[in-house]
Amino acid sequence: MAVLRDYVNAMIGFQSLEKRTQIPVKSLMRMLGPKGGLSAANLSSILTALQKVEGVQFKLSLRR
Repeated sequence: MAVLRDYVNAMIGFQSLEKRTQIPVKSLMRMLGPKGGLSAANLSSILTALQKVEGVQFKLSLRR
């Protein structure tokens, strides 16, 4: 999650992400921290917000 945290810091900031996801800044920072517990729902909200802001599309694929 360190990479995602760094990306948020560099690109949109936690304040902006809070507004877009309705997740408090402190919770976002904790979730994306070294001991964070990120649920699938929160990860989806964060990635959706980043996709809209950055104009990118994330793709999930499974490896065997």
